[in-house]
Amino acid sequence: MEFFRIKKDIPFMRHSLVFNAISFATFLLAVFFIATRGLHLSVEFTGGTLVEVTYAEAQPLEPIRAALAADGNTDILVQHFGSARDVLIRLPNRDDIDSNGIADRVMSALHKMEAPPPELRRVEFVGPQVGKELASDGAMALLLVIIGIVVYLALRFEWRLGVATIIANLHDVIIILGFFAFFQWEFSLAVLAATLAVLGYSVNESVVIFDRVRETFRKKRGYTTTQVVDHAITSTISRTIITHGSTQMMVLSMLVFGGETLYYFSLALTIGICFGIYSSVLVASPLAIWLGMKREQFVKPKKEKEEAVV
Repeated sequence: MEFFRIKKDIPFMRHSLVFNAISFATFLLAVFFIATRGLHLSVEFTGGTLVEVTYAEAQPLEPIRAALAADGNTDILVQHFGSARDVLIRLPNRDDIDSNGIADRVMSALHKMEAPPPELRRVEFVGPQVGKELASDGAMALLLVIIGIVVYLALRFEWRLGVATIIANLHDVIIILGFFAFFQWEFSLAVLAATLAVLGYSVNESVVIFDRVRETFRKKRGYTTTQVVDHAITSTISRTIITHGSTQMMVLSMLVFGGETLYYFSLALTIGICFGIYSSVLVASPLAIWLGMKREQFVKPKKEKEEAVV
């Protein structure tokens, strides 16, 4: 299925050096912000208190957030849990507040609201040790995904394409983390899941392009490597617009209508999808060329049959 077909190949690789210079500068900025500002980790990573309450009827979240903020609570996360009547409140650890009295303070603040008083369901304390385990497990998951991607691409195509793709994908991941470090957005398990999803999404785009590169090498014998890459990218533009456009519409709906619970998750996906397209086209492809991608790596030379000696 195609919305349109471009007859003349667009010379993407003509400006590859400029685009890669921009990518390198953006990557360095992201690393700088991560190193200097750090990530604003959520309660899952830093430890804190979870308070679950239930109301007799559906309760909007904004008045609850306002009541807790007026009581001096900062960096709180308020979301519906199961139904519109059940509310889950997450509060980070604070040195000036005894963790044993946090639930009492929360209930006191909620009882001051004009809404009917809620019923306390449960209180759970998440220690910093649990947060460290989650952080290490998340880092291990990211490392295993990267190793799996490299092995898969090396087996399916050629090691140069695997290296180029993983560098481009890490470029996407670092830029996502750089955005969250610069703006100090909350980095939660949902954002980590979105980052892993972006890795797979970007790999899929690179696989499609490199599949077309391999096909073009076999069909267009007179093309240079640069012309082959330009043709492969141009011929997949319609498919890219369809897949990424439909995905982004769904993500934007979560970003606009999903509330605070899905906001940073969908925001990470939005950044990842946009930079994923950019990196697959203008980072991975030039890197593959610079690493020495050639026709001989995809097209096996024909063996001449030896004539029988009479």
